[in-house]
Amino acid sequence: MKYEAVIGLEIHCELKTKTKIFCGCATAFGAEQNTHVCPVCLGMPGVLPTVNKRVVEFGIKAGLATNCEINKYSKFDRKNYYYPDLPKNWQTSQYDLPIAEHGWVDIDAGGKKKRIRLTRIHMEEDAGKLVHSGTTIKDSSSSNVDYNRTGVPLLEIVSEPDMRSAEEARSYMEKIKSIMEYIDVSNCRMEEGNLRADINVSLRPVGSKELGTRTEMKNINSFKNLEDAINYEIDRQEEVLEDGGHIVQETRTFDPARGITLSMRSKENAHDYRYMPEPDLPPIVTSEETIEKYRSELPELPDARRARLEKEYGLSDYDAGIITSSRAMAEYFDAVVATGADPKLAANWIMGDLAKNLNEDGIDIAKSPVSAERLGKMIGLIMKDTISGKIAKKVFKEMWTNEDDPEKIVKDKGLVQITDTGAIEAAVDAAIAANPKAVEEYKGGKKKAIGALVGQVMKATRGKANPQMVNKMLAEKLAD
Repeated sequence: MKYEAVIGLEIHCELKTKTKIFCGCATAFGAEQNTHVCPVCLGMPGVLPTVNKRVVEFGIKAGLATNCEINKYSKFDRKNYYYPDLPKNWQTSQYDLPIAEHGWVDIDAGGKKKRIRLTRIHMEEDAGKLVHSGTTIKDSSSSNVDYNRTGVPLLEIVSEPDMRSAEEARSYMEKIKSIMEYIDVSNCRMEEGNLRADINVSLRPVGSKELGTRTEMKNINSFKNLEDAINYEIDRQEEVLEDGGHIVQETRTFDPARGITLSMRSKENAHDYRYMPEPDLPPIVTSEETIEKYRSELPELPDARRARLEKEYGLSDYDAGIITSSRAMAEYFDAVVATGADPKLAANWIMGDLAKNLNEDGIDIAKSPVSAERLGKMIGLIMKDTISGKIAKKVFKEMWTNEDDPEKIVKDKGLVQITDTGAIEAAVDAAIAANPKAVEEYKGGKKKAIGALVGQVMKATRGKANPQMVNKMLAEKLAD
């Protein structure tokens, strides 16, 4: 029996508001435990919540950016369950009337484009965080609760079960991350828990339309863990089914160190949460004028920007996809091109040397020591034949730790490219005279032999000779 995976994601996206969703406590990450709390977010008797208007705005913008229908009438509900990190014993969320629903996003996976449908986007509050004395709850002698995160605003973005592989699931989550960054509603720092996913996986026989029994894996907060957890769970479920067993509907956790999923508890259904309308909060009524106002404030989104870069600058679909994968990189690229730099050269340098250095130093592009303006000026020197591409690599390396403009670095380091015909011709003649074997091979039809001669000329000129001029002059002389 061959099986097909059916995958859906519930992505939790923490919003970048200054205060919590129902009170005035700060949302800043990393504060001392239980210092960003008050009677409202601690669920004390007699307190009343107030909706943070900014959260509603962000919810509507997220819905618009993902092609959702915005509900002009939505409400909050109580989702009842008991856990130490939930001081009220219920989570204020949205159930039957969410802020947005019926959307979609397009992804690229396996060289193909695919549309993933969104069931809904709803607003809710985050829970607190258990702090264990050991590395896991199993080897801990005690556990404490930090309530700083309680009440931090979340958007839960729920997909339809439209994904069929870990690769598609990763591409979808990357797309959601990119959109949330573009519209500036979340920092999306996965290492801080700003973006995390619950994964639902089931298997069914290939060709079957009926869904299999699903399992859910909670709080996956890295793209690698997302792929690894899905691939393991697919293999595990397939092995159970092939052995004649049955999949149990349950919640599982992923252990990254061992690369396996482990059972946590039986999976709850909606009725287990005993949803009820939140009596302390009024419904949210949104006018068409407000929706259109928020729509007008949206920036150019990733897909539109990608299409523009392909059309205006002739970038390949792949290059445009990489450049627009984050808003910061896309804006950096536009700023480089604004200096007059060739767009394709700009893309190559951003995806090449710049990305390599950023990765090595562990910093994002917003903190790059080489500004877009300086990179644009360096590319301009290449375009004017002041320096070659090879020399430019030396210049860029120097720019990483030197705040001077590239023109000054080139001048101070004596890196100006040699374009004087006489100087290059002398080096070419010397290389031909010193390498008779390479000359003979070239004239005998082995055209790649010219590379050795080019190398000798570049060595003699300390890499400063214009490579195009060197190649052209060698070809002319060897054709005689």
